[in-house]
Amino acid sequence: MRFKTEIFLLLVAIVLFTASAFLYSYEAISKGLSFALELYPYRDLAISFVGFGSALMIAASISYSERSKNPI
Repeated sequence: MRFKTEIFLLLVAIVLFTASAFLYSYEAISKGLSFALELYPYRDLAISFVGFGSALMIAASISYSERSKNPI
């Protein structure tokens, strides 16, 4: 990959981590007794954002390390 692509992947990963932090901590207004899934409705989405962001960071890191080993 090119350098710009690696930087773009890292920026997207940072945005996903920021969004996942907000979504994970988002608490819905509850009335009465409710379960944890109703109280925190976006936790599953936040966890998937973290997984996808981690995959993007790993891909960018591997690409950068391969490129730095073989400078052209």
